[in-house]
Amino acid sequence: MSAPVLEVSGLAYAYPDGHQALYGVDLALTRGERVALLGPNGAGKTTLVLHLNGILTGGLGSVRVDGMAVGRQTLQEVRRRVGVVFQDPDDQLFMPTVRDDVAFGPANLGLRGAELSARVRQALERVGMEEYTDRPPHHLSFGQRRRVAVATVLAMEPSILVLDEPSSNLDPASRRELADILRGLDVTVLMVTHDLPYALELCERSVILDGGAIVADGPTPEVLGDAELLAAHRLELPYGFDPAIVRTTRPPRSEGAGAALTG
Repeated sequence: MSAPVLEVSGLAYAYPDGHQALYGVDLALTRGERVALLGPNGAGKTTLVLHLNGILTGGLGSVRVDGMAVGRQTLQEVRRRVGVVFQDPDDQLFMPTVRDDVAFGPANLGLRGAELSARVRQALERVGMEEYTDRPPHHLSFGQRRRVAVATVLAMEPSILVLDEPSSNLDPASRRELADILRGLDVTVLMVTHDLPYALELCERSVILDGGAIVADGPTPEVLGDAELLAAHRLELPYGFDPAIVRTTRPPRSEGAGAALTG
């Protein structure tokens, strides 16, 4: 086993009002893994995610990214390495054009000129949005805006991509296109979702968080195939959906849109 790209050890956190959101969470992700973080509302998923790049601090335990402890002295580098894609892309896109949005982060790191342009172009190519460089983000469809939001994070060359409900509000075609893109990314992916079929399609491993603690961690087909486990933690598969007979497939290597799909 390679060294973890993300290592959460004994993480416990209580909000100022006294609400205990996390109780000694241990979680490790290795490079290249795609892991689904599942759990009912109020389980502590958002609180955990906000610790991964130092938005929340001050609890017990530790978080390490690429072996580097998350703390005041490392925040800038940690936030480059842990990219978060919000559920609503409009929370992430605020510049006049797609190019400006994708360039914003790398420019803040000091990239300029040809190097910055190349970084923007490569990020947009990876999500199949290179033809929309000069478009205002608010002129794009919701699915296109979500892909641009992913590109803004990829432009930072992160080690870990955290996705908050990536399939929400997408039509079937946009959902499939995003899945193809995510399969091809060569970064570690942590996907927070209530969409269990999407987790099965994209993530080899699933973790269930409930009541601020991890209650299950294993191969996604096994986790989703345990009806008693799902029921105990208020997780439901769509009617008639049987993970035991659904086979996930990986698309062949291809060139082109969405298409810097490597995998």
